[in-house]
Amino acid sequence: MYGLIGKMTAVAGQRDALTAILLDGIEAMPGCLSYVVARDPKDADAIWITEVWDSADSHRASLALPQVQAAIARARPLIAGFDSHVETEPVGGHGWAPAG
Repeated sequence: MYGLIGKMTAVAGQRDALTAILLDGIEAMPGCLSYVVARDPKDADAIWITEVWDSADSHRASLALPQVQAAIARARPLIAGFDSHVETEPVGGHGWAPAG
């Protein structure tokens, strides 16, 4: 398993628009077991993205998907910065089952 948790900051006042772009077309990402975008309740411009993939290779491959490339292009002008980014090794949890 491969996981990512990241905090992204939107351009002031653009968090909802950025969130909508990040959530558009995410259902067709092979190997993605979980992709959650959440508002930061203490920062009006920040969002957290939590991902679980069957492998790091699946995550890397997803970045080449046409819908992901389009989302990146649409989102880029709305992103003010990336505050945190960590890789994890998910072992289980509610809502998804480890592969194998």
